[in-house]
Amino acid sequence: MKIQTVSVFVDDQQRALEFYTEKLGFAVAADVPMGEFRWLTVVDPAEPEGTQLSLEPKAHPAVPPFTDALLEDGIPFFVLGVDDVQAEYERLQGLGVEFTQPPIDHGPVTTAVLSDTVGNLLQITAFA
Repeated sequence: MKIQTVSVFVDDQQRALEFYTEKLGFAVAADVPMGEFRWLTVVDPAEPEGTQLSLEPKAHPAVPPFTDALLEDGIPFFVLGVDDVQAEYERLQGLGVEFTQPPIDHGPVTTAVLSDTVGNLLQITAFA
């Protein structure tokens, strides 16, 4: 058994697609019209058969209160691994990405927190 797809809930699927591909560098794995929404997933381009991230619309009534509470409390929805947090922070800032937490060295791990522009905070992390 392996993890195939995980979801992140987004305010706008098209804006999410642009952010996750153009800023974060993911590749489209699936983009299938599904009525009002799309089955829209992205994947690490270095691992096209790897775990997909579904850019899931916030259509279910339980989702907005949950994601709004995380955002209000400054809690990242998920963590992305990077080789160098400082370098990725600088690269993403150069692309206009907004950070709510600059890189912080916690000893064995360095983290930073950014907004994905579609209702979520994401943490980037590198282990020493």
